[in-house]
Amino acid sequence: MPTIVAESFRFFSLRVLRTRRLGPSLVRVTFDGEDLDDFRSDGLDQSLSLFLPQPGQSEPVVPVELGDGWWQGWRELPDDVRAVMRSYTLRALRRDPDEIDIDFVLHGVEPGASVPAGPASRWAARAAAGDRVLLIGPAMADNRAIRFRPPADTDLVVVWGDETAVPAVSAIVEALPAGTRARVWLEVARSGDVQELVTAADAEITWLVRENRCSEDRGGENRCGEGSPMALDALRGAELPAAERPYVWIAGESGCVKALRRHFVHERGIDRRRVTFVGYWRRGLTEEQLRENGD
Repeated sequence: MPTIVAESFRFFSLRVLRTRRLGPSLVRVTFDGEDLDDFRSDGLDQSLSLFLPQPGQSEPVVPVELGDGWWQGWRELPDDVRAVMRSYTLRALRRDPDEIDIDFVLHGVEPGASVPAGPASRWAARAAAGDRVLLIGPAMADNRAIRFRPPADTDLVVVWGDETAVPAVSAIVEALPAGTRARVWLEVARSGDVQELVTAADAEITWLVRENRCSEDRGGENRCGEGSPMALDALRGAELPAAERPYVWIAGESGCVKALRRHFVHERGIDRRRVTFVGYWRRGLTEEQLRENGD
């Protein structure tokens, strides 16, 4: 029987099927698994919890046999035994055969990088076919980990995301129906990280490339992210099409997301109820610290 971790969610045991480098800072990992036929999601920004093995382990250690007590049991494991837990968004779900794609941002894995790579970046950079992971994912297509929900009367979709949100933004843009007006900004580290997105929508997509303007480390110094001057300058200088009922979705570094939300609500006067904002990470804090802080 599968371990149910919350309403609509359960554990999935997966293995790496293949990997593909998308750019200097991005790698796509494709997974399969015997129970993926129970994986359900109708969302375009579906959030997932991924468990990765520690160095030297063949698979992640998570006490799923404890049922509802798995979380406490996992937290009590020794640091060098407990599986690394990280949050990601689903890039794609395919059937026949059942496969999912998850895109990883590679922080600090390049030779001479100024900051050390985190455990997820190290794992993704070395991932190979057959590697095992665990995933907490949805068993119900419509679930609370889906945030992109434009109201039916939306007449303009506005999207911003940094590299951690590129998978979600890409899925959103590609799925927008013909006739939808959209203005999209994506911020990435290098020009090689820019991807071609195909959509039927009337979408104007702008890539903001930092190159060497700032560090790329989630837990280090990234001066671009303090309200992201690049993002704020781009959005403040943008002339959006006239719209009576716009919908805004912004995701990425928490400080930047909050600054952009203030811009849309206070400077552009968009109804705060029509602005979805998601902090995927916070500068200077690891995901473990974020969870301890209740974020």
